Amino acid sequence: MNRKRKELIVSALNNGTVIDHIPPERVFQVIRILGLDQTGKQVYFGTNLESKKYGRKGIIKISDTYFENEEINKIALVAPSATLIEIHDFEVVRKTHVVIPETIEKIVKCFNPNCITNKELISTRFHVIYDENGLLKLVCHYCEKNTSKANFVFV
Repeated sequence: MNRKRKELIVSALNNGTVIDHIPPERVFQVIRILGLDQTGKQVYFGTNLESKKYGRKGIIKISDTYFENEEINKIALVAPSATLIEIHDFEVVRKTHVVIPETIEKIVKCFNPNCITNKELISTRFHVIYDENGLLKLVCHYCEKNTSKANFVFV
């Protein structure tokens, strides 16, 4: 009996992190903001994969890499539906959903060119709000200007 193979097997991670449930249009942005395009580690990614929960999704697997809160906050800002899965010795040791914090520090530039954070060595700080349409915006702690998701520039 001749069966056609219906899936491609990607080698399992011995140690590292899987970022799952990324909106497909955000996969390359997540790769860039985490610097994974510059890493010497193995990185596997897929986009427009079938997902029962979301219809389509993206996934990134990074060997021997675990993320700190600052990096997790970056992921949350661009892919709030993402799940982080930490793997040690081929076993899942932790699975968490990213959460957008109430305050974002040091990871996004202020959109206002006259803001003190763009003129002096002061770290950025934003308060997370949602507008009347439920869209995420960042309000600068210093100049109080709003920055929409489309204008996020990661530091």
